[in-house]
Amino acid sequence: MGKYTKGQSHVHPAWRWVSERGLRVPTGDATLACYGTLVAQDFPEIEDVIPADGSLLLVLRRGGFVSAALAALLTSPLTDVPVPGGRLHEIAVEYGGTAGPDLPVVADLAGMDAAAYITRHSDADYSVAFLGFQPGFPYLRGLPGALQTPRRASPRVRVAAGSVAVGGVYTGIYPAAGPGGWHIIGRTAAVLFDPQRDAPALMMPGDRVRFVPQ
Repeated sequence: MGKYTKGQSHVHPAWRWVSERGLRVPTGDATLACYGTLVAQDFPEIEDVIPADGSLLLVLRRGGFVSAALAALLTSPLTDVPVPGGRLHEIAVEYGGTAGPDLPVVADLAGMDAAAYITRHSDADYSVAFLGFQPGFPYLRGLPGALQTPRRASPRVRVAAGSVAVGGVYTGIYPAAGPGGWHIIGRTAAVLFDPQRDAPALMMPGDRVRFVPQ
């Protein structure tokens, strides 16, 4: 088995080194499928796999290299690879009012009243595409097309922890208070990130989410 190290021509031209040990691999719509496969196969040269929007970041172990087996997997078609089914999280949400001040705005943009918007949002099935922005912040795919809306033109200086929001094609939940540019439609009491837990982030890529109106 030959060694594939940074700078060698054997590394696929679509891959891009982003550090001495970080390799960015474009995956498109197959990101979660590729993520699940890599985690399941547990390649010894990989220290961590971090999914993003349409790509994966592979963090190699110190002294590691892209083995022939890993290179073969990354260059093989992933269209027939099933997306991993993670845990199902039912998230109780208080929609509208002070908990969701942007609900009337996004409902109007969607051409429906607030009640209809809540029904459409909570009836959808979501999957965690990746985590980012804040520790434990889930980018959730599955937002119906009619509910998709651009982010706010002017971000808020402070968004409350637990805020449920929509931004572009995603729904997300703010684990902690801080600035944010998404439209806030509700709030949950669920704790998305706790460094004292064995698994600090409540959700992981591939997990499923259902919102339950309260």
